[in-house]
Amino acid sequence: MPSVLVVEDDQFVRSALIRHLTEASHTVRSVGTALEALREVAHFRFDVVVLDLGLPDLDGAEALKMLRSITDVPVIIATARDDEAEIVRLLNDGADDYLTKPFSVEHLSARMAAVLRRTRGADARVPPPRVLQVGGLVIDPLRRQADLDGTALDLTRREFDLLTFLAGRPGVVVPRRELLAEVWKQSYGDDQTIDVHLSWLRRKLGETAARPRYLHTLRGVGVKLEPPAAAPGQPA
Repeated sequence: MPSVLVVEDDQFVRSALIRHLTEASHTVRSVGTALEALREVAHFRFDVVVLDLGLPDLDGAEALKMLRSITDVPVIIATARDDEAEIVRLLNDGADDYLTKPFSVEHLSARMAAVLRRTRGADARVPPPRVLQVGGLVIDPLRRQADLDGTALDLTRREFDLLTFLAGRPGVVVPRRELLAEVWKQSYGDDQTIDVHLSWLRRKLGETAARPRYLHTLRGVGVKLEPPAAAPGQPA
């Protein structure tokens, strides 16, 4: 059952979308601002986001860029704007499709189905990933589950993706540019985004930047993940 996040500030339009998408067997969550949308995608996994551009707190075009910095979930833009140059710009900025209001719910459902076929078809061509283990850290990419010393870690989607990418290259220093390209799917971006996610990960791994166990940052070079060093008197 596809999970959908509707980002729409017009309560009438929002209610209609929720009702019709629910009737079409979708699991639906909805918010009315860009900041609420960012919080949702950081804490829940969605199959598709339907994003209005005319939001009260932040223009949807900027919201799209911020969404792309934390998730690769498919995004369908839904707006009354019909400027071709803007449509092209939004698609280049990471939107997967675009619908001009007014549109029927059937039209939206068809576009959503097409986007999901493309994304799931791409996933189907990738062989199932193996379980990764680094020290007491065990990551199952297929189940999207990570355990530390037998205890499940409560990770956001982006935290899990970052940890999995680093765990697939244990002991290797990964440049920040590569992290942006492979985890955030961006050719450029703000290093602070990586720093924030590393800080959240360290907290959940029970470590700090000053006293790292698994995550090590080499200033000006990149980041590596490796098993913690054995304590004095213990076998390596």
